[in-house]
Amino acid sequence: MRRLLPAALIFLAIGPVPGTHQRFPEIDLTERVVAHPLHFRASGNGTLRFVRGWHLTSPHSHFGGFSGIARIGPDRFQLVGDNGYWTRLTLTPDGRVRDLAIASLPTPEGRPRRKSMIDAEAMIVDPESGKTWISFEVINQVWRFDAALTQVESRYSSPALRRWPVTAGPEAMVRLPSGQTILFSENADDDPRGTEALLYDKDPAAPGSAPVLFYYDAGGKGLVSDAAVLPDGRILLVHRRLGFDPVFTTILGLVDPADIGAGKVVRSRTIGRVPKPLADNYEGAAVSVEGGRTFLWLVSDDNFNLWQRSLLLQFELVDLPPRKTPDSKKAAR
Repeated sequence: MRRLLPAALIFLAIGPVPGTHQRFPEIDLTERVVAHPLHFRASGNGTLRFVRGWHLTSPHSHFGGFSGIARIGPDRFQLVGDNGYWTRLTLTPDGRVRDLAIASLPTPEGRPRRKSMIDAEAMIVDPESGKTWISFEVINQVWRFDAALTQVESRYSSPALRRWPVTAGPEAMVRLPSGQTILFSENADDDPRGTEALLYDKDPAAPGSAPVLFYYDAGGKGLVSDAAVLPDGRILLVHRRLGFDPVFTTILGLVDPADIGAGKVVRSRTIGRVPKPLADNYEGAAVSVEGGRTFLWLVSDDNFNLWQRSLLLQFELVDLPPRKTPDSKKAAR
C-alpha cells in the first residue's frame, strides 16, 4: 500500500494520461537544436550556485527524454534519452548550438528496436577511449559501445541485476577513480535496509562480472535519478521527489565510496537542492572541473510531454563538507 501514492504521483506527473498531449504527432528528423537561455537570479549562498542554463528545443521527433549526460569537451555534451536516441552538441559562448548530431543507439545483432530493449537510464563515457557504457531499464543490462556509438561491443546482466524490477532498475551509474563501477537501482527495495546497489570490480558489460551487493538508504530524499563522481572521489547522488508544488524536487546528497561494502547500508549527506523556480524532472548529471572550480551539469527528462522541458543547467559546487580522513574508513571492496 505504501507504493500506491508515489505510483499515482509518478503516473500523473510524467504521463501519458488522458488529456496529456505527446509532442511530434508526425515524424520529423530535422537536426536542429535551439538553446534558449534561462533567466534566473541566483543567490550567492549555499553549496549549489547557479551559473547558467538553457531550455533546449528541437523539431527532431526523437530529441528529448534525456536520462543521461556526459561532458565530453569544453561546453560539449553527449546526451542519451530513454527512447534509445543519443545527441551530441556544443554550446558556443553566445548560446548557439553547433556540431550537432542526433542518432539512434544500435541494437545487438540487428534486433528490432522495441521500447523494452532501448530504455536507457544512465551513461558513462570514458574520456580516454571515448567508449560509452549505458544501463538499460526493463532488460536490466549494461551495454558497452564504441566511441562512435555505432556498435555494441559487449552487454551483460549479472544475476543480481536481473532480479531488479523492470521499471525501477539501474537508474544511476558511476565509474570511480579506482576503475570500479557502481549501479544504483531506482527502487529495488524489497529489503527494509534500503534500495539495492551493485559495486563491480570489472566491466559491468563484460559477461561473468560478479558485483558486490549493498544498500542505499536515501533518508527521505526521494528516488535516485542519477549520480556523478566528484574530484575527491565521492559520489554525488541526484534524488527526485514527487509532490504538488513543485511537482519535482531535486535533492543532492554525497556518498563516500569508503563506506561501501558487501551487505552494508550506505547513507548520503544532503548538500543542496535545485531552486524551486528551476524545478523539473532532472535525470542526468555530470561533473566537470574548470579553472580549479567544480561544476555540476543537470539535464531534465521532458518525457516528450508538451508541459515538460529539456533543461540543461550548470551549477558551481562550493563549500562542500570535507571528506572523512582516509584512516577512518576502509577502501571500497
